[in-house]
Amino acid sequence: MAISLSTSLMPNTFQSNRNPKHLLTRVLLNQPSNFSLKHRENENKISTRRSPLVASTISGSTGVPSSGVSLDTADSLDTVKVFDLNGNGIPISDLWKDRKAVVAFARHFGCVLCRKRADYLASKKDVMDKSGVALVLIGPGSIEQAKTFAAQTKFKGVYADPSHSSYEALIFVSGVTTTFTPKAGLKIIQLYMEGYRQDWKLSFEEDTVKRGGWQQGGILVAGPGKRNISYIHKDKEAGDDPDIEDILKACCS
Repeated sequence: MAISLSTSLMPNTFQSNRNPKHLLTRVLLNQPSNFSLKHRENENKISTRRSPLVASTISGSTGVPSSGVSLDTADSLDTVKVFDLNGNGIPISDLWKDRKAVVAFARHFGCVLCRKRADYLASKKDVMDKSGVALVLIGPGSIEQAKTFAAQTKFKGVYADPSHSSYEALIFVSGVTTTFTPKAGLKIIQLYMEGYRQDWKLSFEEDTVKRGGWQQGGILVAGPGKRNISYIHKDKEAGDDPDIEDILKACCS
């Protein structure tokens, strides 16, 4: 029996008799059954404009660094605002202007893969704290969605980017082909077996359906200093977490 929109996925119940293919489609794409193909095609377009970024290391999913990126995106990030859980807006670069920070970017606040990312990073928070490194997570969505995510995950340091402007400035990829992949599907099955759950209410809110369901994120290490971005990982597909040792090497060595 396939999972429908009326199916309730309880936090502590893994429903093994459900069609996993349908489950994976809904978890990854977060779209209602009448969501038009035309809109999906529009969302699948990935921006090709150039937006240079100051960084000494850029990492893909393989962890192989490359360099030679220019400086202007650091200035554009200074104009990007994110919002804390109290609704206070700050330039995103203020998160790392005074000390080094690990900044994670979620796909959207309902995403099961992003809940794993939050735990995966929080498990090393003691190491970061000893090195004086801040740990924050930004999601493309509203302040209310960010509050819900923070309450559910117990992650300290959640910020909202309602305009998605940080994702655009950093040119994080978006689209069907980066969302629904075999690797992401297998990871979702694994996470459900571990007890993680998608938040379906957050996943089907209007701003997530329109944009966030197709968005990928990444992780950067930056600061101190607004222009000092020392490591960037851009997710190539949903659930594309870099090796935690690469992040610790960038932030704490």
